Amino acid sequence: MKILQINTVYKTGSTGRITHNLNGLIVKKGWKSFIGFGRGNWNDENIVKIGSKLDMYIHGIGTRIFDKHGLFSKQATEQFIKKIDKLDIDIFHLHNIHGYYLHYPTLFSYLKDKKVIWTLHDCWAFTGHCSHYDFIKCDKWKKECFQCPQKLRYPSSLVFDNSQENFLLKKEYFTSLENLTIVTPSNWLKNEVKQSFLNKYQIEVIYNGIDINIFKPIKTNFREKYNLENKFLILGVANVWDERKGLEYFIKLAQKISIDEHIILIGLNSKQIKKLPKNILGCLNTDSLKELAEIYSTVNIFVNLTLEEVLGLTNIEALACKTPVITFNSGGSPEVIDEETGAVIEKGNIEYLYQTIKQFKQKNDSFTKDQCRNRVINYFNKDDRFNEYIKLYQKVYK
Repeated sequence: MKILQINTVYKTGSTGRITHNLNGLIVKKGWKSFIGFGRGNWNDENIVKIGSKLDMYIHGIGTRIFDKHGLFSKQATEQFIKKIDKLDIDIFHLHNIHGYYLHYPTLFSYLKDKKVIWTLHDCWAFTGHCSHYDFIKCDKWKKECFQCPQKLRYPSSLVFDNSQENFLLKKEYFTSLENLTIVTPSNWLKNEVKQSFLNKYQIEVIYNGIDINIFKPIKTNFREKYNLENKFLILGVANVWDERKGLEYFIKLAQKISIDEHIILIGLNSKQIKKLPKNILGCLNTDSLKELAEIYSTVNIFVNLTLEEVLGLTNIEALACKTPVITFNSGGSPEVIDEETGAVIEKGNIEYLYQTIKQFKQKNDSFTKDQCRNRVINYFNKDDRFNEYIKLYQKVYK
């Protein structure tokens, strides 16, 4: 069997690591694996670069002005198709096809009669513009997008609003495939897709998994380093702390916590750190997964106050380190936990959030911690989850 994956990046970021891990499993299975990607530089024999930096720059400028993301890079996509057409691919596995590197009408015209699996890592595939909409509670995508309220958000357009035309064009091409299976990383996203124009296709749920050999309880001197030995520690983690990740709610929470409690936030920028109250320790992003696991391991509770989330990988990472999770009821985030391993809070309810934190503070037993890690081992071990893709490949191939 020959399988080609297409994604914006390879080996980097969450989707790039998924692509890389699947590549390894496919090869281990004895099948042929190929990768098509847009950003970065990889020279492996089975990897094909799509376009160039100049092409991506032009695509980005065109998107910023005309709001036609995915409608540039036509020549780059045609050249890519010429290369892969010689490979006699059995299954095409799409990941993120947005990211300023592909002309999707050209790609989907080629894929019309092919066997295709498409893993949706966000909502871009069925909206006229945005990749997420839960934060602003927009549901135009259920019927037809127009006058997009998030025109300035990724993939941002500074001038024109082409959301209605984008929606109709995506609907035309994305529903034209004869053999498409859609995969979502959460039941929440599956239910959203069911309400979109993609509802004609079979939808499978395969949770994202993590490496339980990296994310595990680790002894660390983090408390001593920051003079937090006797504190009840509340942790929040994000790659970018914008309004959607709930930074303002952590600031409000800081006004309620007692003197023996302290908040730690990972992933802030320097300006944000300078504005924090004294009972919040702000840290820059870390590229070290081991360091992140050490921080998860040393805190008492992980709190996820995101206002939109497809699944919630940070929740899973925390649980794997035996740390219970409290999350807002956002997207797929509640699916990660159960009543033994955490709690789900109504968005914005800081008073109830703090009361729940205090309940965990009083409880704080080893049984709950063991349940946290067991839940990840049972449901979010990357080896098990990626093997679900292997089974899906076999099913689609037959």
